[in-house]
Amino acid sequence: MVTIRNLTKTYGRYRAVNNLNLHIEQGDIFGFVGPNGAGKTTTMRIICGLLEADWGEVYIDGIDSLHHNDLIKQKVGYVPDFFGVYDNFKVMEYMEFYGSMYDMDKTVVRKTSLGLLDLVNLTDKQDAYVDNLSRGMKQRLCVARALIHNPQLLVLDEPASGLDPRARFELKEVMKNLGSMGKTIIISSHILPELGEMCNSIGIMEKGNLISSGKVEEITKQSRHANPLTIQVLGNKDPAIQILRQTPLVEKISIRDNEIIIAFTGEDEEMAALLTSLVSGGVQIYNFHREEGNLETLFMEMTGGEKA
Repeated sequence: MVTIRNLTKTYGRYRAVNNLNLHIEQGDIFGFVGPNGAGKTTTMRIICGLLEADWGEVYIDGIDSLHHNDLIKQKVGYVPDFFGVYDNFKVMEYMEFYGSMYDMDKTVVRKTSLGLLDLVNLTDKQDAYVDNLSRGMKQRLCVARALIHNPQLLVLDEPASGLDPRARFELKEVMKNLGSMGKTIIISSHILPELGEMCNSIGIMEKGNLISSGKVEEITKQSRHANPLTIQVLGNKDPAIQILRQTPLVEKISIRDNEIIIAFTGEDEEMAALLTSLVSGGVQIYNFHREEGNLETLFMEMTGGEKA
């Protein structure tokens, strides 16, 4: 659905996006992860045709978006990080206003708007003034607005920013519903655990570079390797240490009281084999575990500890 090749954008001597290459499949919910200034917003604005690239290629559904901006606008819906609403409009008027910008028939706009307001759980607010809505409701209204022309790609820049927990949960449910409808979604967020729950693929950016991308389960598997394996033994630890030193998948061994902490790059099968080897070697083990990997662990590992 989205293919990016060697995308680059500079501001003077500062390179905001550096030779970015990325492919997002049709129907994916793709999450951009990265600290402020990583290049996420710049990339998303270029994808939407709101910002010119210095060089590179961006294709949306096979169309060169950098040279056919008019065609791309029909395929993309965009929700910026600082969304704008017209306070003197009622919710339905707001939707109808944006529908008119796409030269849609009034009857079609109203029918579509009713369906979208139901999707974002705002049906009972269609006659309410926009300025009376909560921030979470305004955010969901902006998602509905971005979908008025039925785009194939929806791009959301930090949609959960400033929302309370309930509003974030409601937004997450909307994203899941859109995903089930086959929409391709690009979403950026600093709330890494929630991003992991919403998305089926992610890309991690830092200083304009895409340092990792792939399916969430593949990325999470990488993070498991960043988490140490802890082994607690009774009595003498020397036999365990000797066995561990002879195990190729053990990269580092640390000792803390009765614990042996190792960097272990094996999968579940290799972990089971290691446990069997230790027990067969006479090591008395009463605890053997590794914390589950998560996106935040991997992000901190890859970005040198810089928080998103």
